[in-house]
Amino acid sequence: MQAAGATQAVERERLTWEAFGVGARELAQTVDADGYRPDAVLAIARGGLVIGGALAYALGVKPSYLVNVEYYTGEGQTMEAPVVLPAALNLDAASDARVLIADDVADSGHTLQVVHDLARSAVAEVRTAVLYEKPRSAVACDYVWKRTDAWIDFPWSSGSALVSEGARP
Repeated sequence: MQAAGATQAVERERLTWEAFGVGARELAQTVDADGYRPDAVLAIARGGLVIGGALAYALGVKPSYLVNVEYYTGEGQTMEAPVVLPAALNLDAASDARVLIADDVADSGHTLQVVHDLARSAVAEVRTAVLYEKPRSAVACDYVWKRTDAWIDFPWSSGSALVSEGARP
């Protein structure tokens, strides 16, 4: 039993760079084994940048797109709804394409849902690939490396920033 006023530790999963390499390759193999041949990869910034690039290389896909979405404001803290940030995503050149959306995690799934809906209205086919999917995700991803309910410490975001936001012009 926990004492009144005590806080419970959040279960965490720590992804190392080495494990990321394994996970990225295995996720790409899952996409390939399914027979899906994306024409382009759409990475969700910032967390999806690394896995998006890794998937694009592993699947031999050169056309890559980026959409920047703000939702998380801190660990376990989100804005009311995901917000697509400038510059606007332009998928005009991909209107007949099969697009693989890549992100690091489908936590609530709200960010993926916004991006999926945005891309679906502009391209021929959309599928999603994530390193991690949580049981509460509003989106059932097409390709998942691992499923967990833990908070994930990613190697690209678990350390503090070198420059504080207030120091930027």
